[in-house]
Amino acid sequence: MPSDPELQLRGRLVRRLGALREMLPGSFVERRRSCGKPQCRCADGEHLHAQYQLSVRSEGKLKTYNVPAEQAAEVRRRVDLHRRFQQTAARIAHLNLRRWLRLRKTGKPAQ
Repeated sequence: MPSDPELQLRGRLVRRLGALREMLPGSFVERRRSCGKPQCRCADGEHLHAQYQLSVRSEGKLKTYNVPAEQAAEVRRRVDLHRRFQQTAARIAHLNLRRWLRLRKTGKPAQ
């Protein structure tokens, strides 16, 4: 096993990425709105219905998908996985940059 702590950290981070394979890109949005029916409980403007959406930028355009209420918690969790993926990938890239800068400066690879 390599003795370099940064290399060990990078290995742990890369292994952690496998747990994120169910991720979804975009933003999870919860809105409250009235349905428009005059006799509905939401007509008073206080007891509004929840509406869940997944907003994703695809090919330069924002697409919004309605999420059924029974899938809302799962979709929210999977969007959060994507955020964690981005954070982990950024940490790996930063570690790689530090290692490369050290190599460039010393002319020797980190062990």
